[in-house]
Amino acid sequence: MHRFEKSSSAEDGATAPIIRHADFTIGDVVRHRLYDFRGVIYDVDPVFANSDEWYQAIPEDLRPPKDQPFYHLLAENGESSYIAYVSQQNLESDDSDEPVDHPGIDGLFDAYAEGRYRMRRERTH
Repeated sequence: MHRFEKSSSAEDGATAPIIRHADFTIGDVVRHRLYDFRGVIYDVDPVFANSDEWYQAIPEDLRPPKDQPFYHLLAENGESSYIAYVSQQNLESDDSDEPVDHPGIDGLFDAYAEGRYRMRRERTH
């Protein structure tokens, strides 16, 4: 689990660190809470880091707050595979114990076991 720090205003006007926790980590298999797709996490942003155009395209009543972790997924649904960018509030663990069927997995990960993927050694730092 990752921990991220973000500054916010304290009552006295000074900034104080707030610890944000990423509930998921690289290699975890997750499922979207609202839409029928799942995927494997290959990167994590501590807060929203996509374009304003992308963010504004989300219907306002479904638009998640930007001050939470966002995850990059190699995603799949019943029809195709693609890249997804999803807020933490919209993800949950996928307990199916089934591997994700995405053509990008072999380039980033080398093993699938116990519901998660292991990053290729040459991709870690």
